[in-house]
Amino acid sequence: MAALRPNLTARAVALVVVLLILVISFASSLRIYYAQAHEIAATQAQITASQERIAALQGELGRWDDAAYIRTQARERLGWVVPGETGFKVVGADGKPLGGGVEITSEAAPAPVTPADAWYAKLWGSVAAADDPTPAPDPADAPPITVNTRPSPSPSASASGR
Repeated sequence: MAALRPNLTARAVALVVVLLILVISFASSLRIYYAQAHEIAATQAQITASQERIAALQGELGRWDDAAYIRTQARERLGWVVPGETGFKVVGADGKPLGGGVEITSEAAPAPVTPADAWYAKLWGSVAAADDPTPAPDPADAPPITVNTRPSPSPSASASGR
C-alpha cells in the first residue's frame, strides 16, 4: 500500500505563513497611509482657512488707509464727535447702552427721564418756566468744548459756597 501523504507540506505551511506576514504588514502600512492622508487633508483645510483669514485682515488693513473709515471708527469705538455736534449714548433701563454705539446728532440731546420725576414735579417745573420772562440760553451760542475748556461752576456749587 502506498504511504499516505499529508495534505499540507512544509512548503505549503511556509508559504501560508509568509503570505500571512505580508498581509499583516501591508494592512499596517495601509492604515498608516490613510491616517496620514486624513492628516494632510485636515492640514490643507486649516491652511485654506488661514489664507482666507489673512485675506480678510489685509482687506481690513487696507480700509484703515481711508480717512472716512478712520473717522467712522473713532465715532463708533471712541465716541468722538465733530465740533458743533452733540454726542450722546442711549442707555436702557438696566444702564447698559442700546445699539452698541454713540448716537450723534447736531441737535441737543434730550435730558434722560428718571423715575424720580413725578408728573406733578414736571407740571410745576413747566409752570415755573412759563412764569420766567428770561429766555433759555441758546446752546449754539456756547463755545465749543476743547482740551483747554474748563467746566463752568454750576448754580448749586455757587449756592453751597456762600
